[in-house]
Amino acid sequence: MDLLQSIFLGFLQGLTEFLPISSSAHILIFPALFGWEDPGAAFTAVIQLGTEAAVLIYFRKDLWQIGSTWLASLRRPELRSDLNARMGWYLIAATIPIAILGLLFQDQIETGARNLWLVGSMLIVFGIVLGLADRVGTRQRTVGDLSFRDGVLIGFAQSLALIPGVSRSGSTISAGLFLGLQRADAARFSFLLAIPAVVLSGFFQLYKILSGEEAVGEPLINVAVATLVSFIVGYAVIAWFLSYLTRNSFALFVGYRLVLGTGVLVLLSAGFISS
Repeated sequence: MDLLQSIFLGFLQGLTEFLPISSSAHILIFPALFGWEDPGAAFTAVIQLGTEAAVLIYFRKDLWQIGSTWLASLRRPELRSDLNARMGWYLIAATIPIAILGLLFQDQIETGARNLWLVGSMLIVFGIVLGLADRVGTRQRTVGDLSFRDGVLIGFAQSLALIPGVSRSGSTISAGLFLGLQRADAARFSFLLAIPAVVLSGFFQLYKILSGEEAVGEPLINVAVATLVSFIVGYAVIAWFLSYLTRNSFALFVGYRLVLGTGVLVLLSAGFISS
């Protein structure tokens, strides 16, 4: 894969990571459409560090308040009821399911799960789930109303995103909507929740690449440029998406998932692309 292809994939990663349309699906589908090689799970995990850097910077004040209050609450019991202290525990608890399942099913995720038949099907199925959640959710709760139980349930929903095509933001936002969160609040918690899992996964893959245990398949300069592009685009998408959700539903993304998933399955059936 040359530099221009890597830049395109970095752009695609930044564009789709925070939208409920599955960045991993797009990173698999477009190379197949263009006749490029599968960039591989390692490449995908590393360039996700760019989009997570965007989240860290965009939500830096929130993260500082959560982290500092959570640490202080460990020795000051009166702070344990504070929202930021509780958010720290929610994020920790919600990250445990995906961390355990990610390690247990690492081989399947990097090989068998990267199948376009599965990707197309998951785009459709979880597009319907997102549409249903958006329709039946009461949208009467905010992040401040979350409980420990809510955090754990959203964490289990996040673990479904280990399957390409599900969408990390799509699964967690859907869970938040089912639990009655407002659209923007569901997205906000989803973005914060993604940070521990994606950062740990990305650095784990980067360590394996630098240690020679695993090959990324691309020159490191290409990976670095793709990661930078994903950061720039991802930052812009976060700002736009949170603003969009204050006045719009998820119907646009539901429709897009259904069209893309159906298109992938049709192209596979016709033999235009291979799984």
